[in-house]
Amino acid sequence: MERMRVRTDLALEARESFAGSDTEVHGVIVEEDYDESRDIRLTRVQIVSERGAREMGKPVGNYLTLEAPGMAVPDEISETLAYYLKELMGEEKERSILVAGLGNRDVTPDALGPKTVSNLLITRHLIREYGKGVMGTERCSQISGIVPGVMAQTGMETSEIIRGIVEQTKPDLLIVIDALAARSTKRLSRTIQLTDTGIQPGSGVGNHRNSLTEESLGIPVIAIGVPTVVEAAAIIYDAQGNCEQMPPHLNGMFVTPKNIDETIKQLSFTLSEALNIAFQIPDKA
Repeated sequence: MERMRVRTDLALEARESFAGSDTEVHGVIVEEDYDESRDIRLTRVQIVSERGAREMGKPVGNYLTLEAPGMAVPDEISETLAYYLKELMGEEKERSILVAGLGNRDVTPDALGPKTVSNLLITRHLIREYGKGVMGTERCSQISGIVPGVMAQTGMETSEIIRGIVEQTKPDLLIVIDALAARSTKRLSRTIQLTDTGIQPGSGVGNHRNSLTEESLGIPVIAIGVPTVVEAAAIIYDAQGNCEQMPPHLNGMFVTPKNIDETIKQLSFTLSEALNIAFQIPDKA
């Protein structure tokens, strides 16, 4: 029960919350790979049964977690992320892809999604107007982007806005980008989670409303998340091993690093570069 008091959006941390790192969880498969030369750790968490989903508190699906101290610095991180993003996307083919940057642009820890979309190479309008020749390649996907804002700004659920766009533009794939909450402060801005299970907008601050999933939208949904906040309860838990002495006024409080402005700027560029790389389709020989 203690572990349930400290929330996390990372499947990796949900798995770690079980007593002992070697403890087996029925219906959950964990694989780890560490690249010592680049100091990048990849953890695959596969939830393959409904029982595993209940134990983990996460939907059935695949969760890939990249951890690196220099996560906010692009180059190799972007290329590595693009590689695993392509793995979740499947076959390299021409398609229409909608990228949704979730969150509030005016709240720095929540601005990762909007800032990432602003750095993307958007091509749908160009290809529809001038044809694929404008891209200088024989094979290319149509990329569109949207920053739907939050309910306080629009009066609408994010899922309502995205569903309407999907119905009108009919993309083949939706990729959503959102800020997450971590259990451990050491993973703030140093971890990227990829999953093919979709996402619940606002889940990072405990807001569980309408989800963005293949079941709700009718198209595959890939979610990319980076933890930018940690719950105050997690910090207290780390310091004293429980949350029983947590002052009531700290309940529901989330904390973010003091350099979050620069971190979000760097991370949004890292993610956008990874997406731009992943969207490229090799020309046929």
